[in-house]
Amino acid sequence: MAPAEPAAPVSDEPRAFVLQFRLDRVTAVAVALIVVSVAWRAGLATRGWFSQDEFVIAAQALDARLDVDFLLRTFNNHLMPGGLLTAWLMVRLAGFATWPWVLMLAVGQAAVGVAVYRLLRDLLRPGWGLLVPLALFLFSPLTLEVSSLWLVGLLLLPVQLALVLAVRAQVRYVRSGRRRHLAMVALWLLFGLLFDPKALLIAPLLFLLTVFLFTDGSPWRSLVTALRRHWQAWLLLTVLSGAYLAFYLTRPARALDQLTSPGQVFTFLGDLVGATVVPGLLGGPWRWVYAGDGPPLVDPYPVAMWLSWLVLATLVVVTVRRRPSAARAWLLLACYLGLVAALFAVTRLGGALGPIVGTVPRFVADVVPVAAICIGVALFGLREDSEETRYAPGPLPGGPWAFDSSALGRVAIAALVAVGLGTVWSTVQFGENWSTKHGREYLATTQAELAAAPADTVFLDTIVPDRVVAGYFWPDNLQSHFFRPAERRPEFVEVAELPVTFDAEGRIRPVRIEGVKVLPGTVPDCGHLVESGRTTRIPLEVPVEEWPYVVEFGYLSSGDATATMRLGEATREIPLRGGLNQLYFPLLGAGDAVEVTISTPDIAVCTRLITVGRVVPAS
Repeated sequence: MAPAEPAAPVSDEPRAFVLQFRLDRVTAVAVALIVVSVAWRAGLATRGWFSQDEFVIAAQALDARLDVDFLLRTFNNHLMPGGLLTAWLMVRLAGFATWPWVLMLAVGQAAVGVAVYRLLRDLLRPGWGLLVPLALFLFSPLTLEVSSLWLVGLLLLPVQLALVLAVRAQVRYVRSGRRRHLAMVALWLLFGLLFDPKALLIAPLLFLLTVFLFTDGSPWRSLVTALRRHWQAWLLLTVLSGAYLAFYLTRPARALDQLTSPGQVFTFLGDLVGATVVPGLLGGPWRWVYAGDGPPLVDPYPVAMWLSWLVLATLVVVTVRRRPSAARAWLLLACYLGLVAALFAVTRLGGALGPIVGTVPRFVADVVPVAAICIGVALFGLREDSEETRYAPGPLPGGPWAFDSSALGRVAIAALVAVGLGTVWSTVQFGENWSTKHGREYLATTQAELAAAPADTVFLDTIVPDRVVAGYFWPDNLQSHFFRPAERRPEFVEVAELPVTFDAEGRIRPVRIEGVKVLPGTVPDCGHLVESGRTTRIPLEVPVEEWPYVVEFGYLSSGDATATMRLGEATREIPLRGGLNQLYFPLLGAGDAVEVTISTPDIAVCTRLITVGRVVPAS
C-alpha cells in the first residue's frame, strides 16, 4: 500500500484576505464616524459666532502688516506665528462671515480624525475594537470648544494634529529604527510649535510613550532602556524644545498671575481631573455653566460625576487584570495629565480667572487624543510585530465579541450605551448654551442702524459693552477696533459738536458725558470767563486720575477762535465758533482742574459746563 501523500500546507493568503476585508469594513465605518462627527460639529459651530478673543485678534490682524514683528508677537502669552498668519489671511478674506471659519474648523477636525484613526491602526491590534477609542476622540465633549470657536481651533487643532502625527512617527521609529521617522517626529513637533507653546508637551509625551509602551521590565529598567536605545531621539527633541523655549522667553509677554494660597492648587486639580477630564471622557459633563459669549464651563451633576469615577476605576481594574500591560497605558495617561496640570498650575492660576481654570475644557483638549491611545491600548493591546500573530486564524483580536456570553460583556455594552447617550446630551446642551451670542446681536443691530443713519453721522470712540469684549482687552475693546472687520463702519472723529454713540443693544443714541464737572464760576451771567492772551484755571469738583477721558465743553463765544484745553500734562487744541455751542473731544490726562487758553486775539468765552468723564448714550 502506497504511503499517503502529505497534506498540502494551508496558505496564509486566504487568512490575510479575510483580515484585509474585515479591516476595510472597519475603515469604512471609521470614515463614516469621522464624517458624522465633522458634520455634526460644523452645524454646532454655525449656531455660535465670534467670541471676545476673536474680535480682538481680528482687529489686530487688520491693523497690522504681515511682517516678522506681527507673526512673532505673543497674544495672551501664546507665541503662534502659524495662527497669526492664518488669522491675518482669514480676517481679510472672510471678516465676520461665518462659513469660511466653520469650513476651516471642519477641515482641521477631519484631518485630525483621519490622523487618529491611522495612528490607532498602526498602534493597536486590528479589528472592530479600533472604533472604540476613535469614537471616544471624535465625539468627546471636551473638544467641543475646539470645533466651535475659531481662535481655539486655530491654536489647538494644529497641536492635536502635530501630537498625533508625532506619536505615529515615534511608534514607527521605535519599531524600525529608521531615521526618516525620527525626522518626521522633529517636523511635527516644529509644526505644533508654530501654533502654540503647549506643543512643547509633545516631547515628554513621546518619551513617556516609549518608556511605558515599548520597553519591558521594572520602571527603572524601562527608563534606562529607553534612554540608551533611543538617545538620538531624546537629544534631538531636547535641542528643539530648548531652542524654542529660549526664544519664547525673549518675547514680550504678560506677567504670570501669582498664586495666593496653596488651596488654589488643590481646587484646580479637583476641578481639572474630577469635574472635567474624568466625566468628559465618559460622556460628561452633562451640564454647562453659561460664560457670556465665550464657551461654557463644565458643571457636572455630583452624582453623575462620582459615577463616572466609579466607572473609570472599574475599567482600570478590569483591564489591568485582563491584560497586565494595560497598567502601563493608564500610567501613561496619568503622567501626561500630570504634565498638563503642572503647566497650567504654573501659568494660569492666580488672578481673576484662576478659580475657573480647571473647568475650562479647552485646556485639556490635547489630553483627549492621548486618552484615546491609552484606552485603546488598555482594552485591545498593542499590535504584534510578527506576521504570524497578525494573521492568526479565528476571531480578530480586540473585537467586540471578546466579551460575548458574559455578564461583563452585558455590563460593557450598557456602559457604552450610557456613555453614548451622555455624549449626545452633553453636546446638545453645549449647543443650546453656545447659540446665545450677544456680540452677534450687537453687531447686527449696529449694522442696521448704520445703514439707516444720515451720511453726516459721526461717532466718538468709546468701548463696546463688556459682554461683547471685556474691559481687560483695552484698547481692543474700543469701538474703533471692534468695527474694523465689519461691512459698515462708523465714522469716528476726534472733535464733534453733535456726536452719537451706540447703546448696549447697538442702537444709535446722542452722546452724554458721565463724570466730574467743574465748580460753579463766579462771573455773573458767565460762570468762568476766558479771555484772549491769558490762561484761565477752572477747578474740578474732585480730582481725576490719569485716564483716557472725553470732555464735554459747553461755551458762549464772542467769535470764532482757537483754544487749547489742558488737563494735567495733556493738551488738545479745539476750534470754537461764535455763539452758544458745545464740543466733545477725548483727552488723556489727570488733575484737579482744567486750563483753557484762547490764542485768537480779542475773543471772550463764557462757560458753565465742562464735564470730564466717559461717553454714555443719552436716554
